[in-house]
Amino acid sequence: MEAARKKWNERYTAAHVPNQVIDVLELNQHLLSGQGISLDIACGLGGNALRLAEMGYESHAWDISDRAIEKVQEFALERQLSIFARQCDVSQELLMKESFDVIIVSRFLIRDMVAPIIAALKPGGLLFYQTFTQEIILQNNEQPENGPQNHHYRLEINELLNLFSDLRLRFYREDGLLADGGKGIPDEAMLVAQKVS
Repeated sequence: MEAARKKWNERYTAAHVPNQVIDVLELNQHLLSGQGISLDIACGLGGNALRLAEMGYESHAWDISDRAIEKVQEFALERQLSIFARQCDVSQELLMKESFDVIIVSRFLIRDMVAPIIAALKPGGLLFYQTFTQEIILQNNEQPENGPQNHHYRLEINELLNLFSDLRLRFYREDGLLADGGKGIPDEAMLVAQKVS
């Protein structure tokens, strides 16, 4: 945990703005009511958590980097928003059952967290998930420009669908090798799914 915390602290120290809101949230904001409690897991610089707070959610943001959490709190203060930001190792954190109306996971993959994430959603709750895939890297047989170098931290084809098959699918996109001319998203999969019971 300490090595990961140090790595991300170094990356976030020079940051002056929040990270961009992920595409899956931008494309599917119409599914959100703006009421309830949200959690941004591995929030980084808090772009998603800030957006959810702007929409009216009680917004929680967790990350392993204490520097990132400091920045999220600064950004929230600048925007006069309330965010419950917390430094923790999200892979070791106990997610309380049926605690969140919305959970966001952005460019982060630990497969052992799938069941706890599903359990943490309230009935009717929505999961917005977007992270890196292996397809283009494997096809081109080269190291990725963005995202993790280790293929274990990248999704296989349609894996995101399979991981959250217990939820009701609301949106899915995985452009893969068909992404063309900057119009698609070539190396990420995105999903919105709802807990129905």
